[in-house]
Amino acid sequence: MHLNNLITKALNDVRLTDDEIVYLLSLPPTSSENYQVLAASRALSARLCANRAEVHGQFALNLAPCPKNCMFCSFAAKNGIFKGSSQISPDDAVQTALAFERNGVNAIYLMATASFDLAEFCEYGKEVRRRLHPETILIANVGDQQESGARLLKDAGFNGVYHALRLREGTDSDIAPDARLRSIRAFKEAGLVVGTCVEPVGPEHSNQELAELILFTAAHQPAFSGAARRISIPGTTLAERGMISELRMAQIVAITRLAVPHTVIGNCTHEPCGIGALAGANLFWAESGANPRDVLEKTEEGRGHTVAHCSAIFNEADWQLLEGPSAFFS
Repeated sequence: MHLNNLITKALNDVRLTDDEIVYLLSLPPTSSENYQVLAASRALSARLCANRAEVHGQFALNLAPCPKNCMFCSFAAKNGIFKGSSQISPDDAVQTALAFERNGVNAIYLMATASFDLAEFCEYGKEVRRRLHPETILIANVGDQQESGARLLKDAGFNGVYHALRLREGTDSDIAPDARLRSIRAFKEAGLVVGTCVEPVGPEHSNQELAELILFTAAHQPAFSGAARRISIPGTTLAERGMISELRMAQIVAITRLAVPHTVIGNCTHEPCGIGALAGANLFWAESGANPRDVLEKTEEGRGHTVAHCSAIFNEADWQLLEGPSAFFS
């Protein structure tokens, strides 16, 4: 395969094949060829969003051991990181959302563990929606739902959801892959815009696995795709497998951008980093409260980034920041 031909193909919005994506993923991360891929992704990503990156804010409504047992998550009951359960008050949720709004985020995400009662989650959403500006984008990050649950989220005032089919779903989690697929279909049928990602990437995941998931995200016309590496939770089984480097993550972010249709203008990475922004990521998250990659109850005291920090990283990579509601969910 000829690299320049593949880049030209992607820049012209012609779909890359499975074999072509695997070839790009097999390039050594420190090679000059991979740097060409990063540069092409950065140029394409900037063109599609007029060089305006976005910072979204996410906070958790609750913290509890989760029975879905995603091995990469600090909430997993089997990981034993968090023993008790707690949740914030509706007023605390409103105040956190308003703080994110004042700080200029382009969308606000409410997150809860998979076992959190959906009706209660929607009551939080309604109260937050009532207090935000009407144009502020509100996103749900919840467990799998059927059609009725998806409609409840829509009726509560949510504009969209974050939902992903994770790598080795059903093996590294107690969630059936079909449940994730059904949920994505239900969300879209209810009129919710879905954002997704290739995650959580570890060193054990093959290029073929990554290529298949990149193509999966591309096929669903999401608000955004992208890639995120797995963050090791100390003392867990998956921590023994290690982590990929930020450079390898940036490579996957770039290839995802090249492989996804140009109608998808968002390209995320997590956690926020300069090399991700250089590689074409135009979406970062600021976080507060519980975080599935952190062992602290308040991630703002640990791994979580502030809106200002995310914005500063983008500025250092010569991105401008979008002002106002997210263009990805419009």
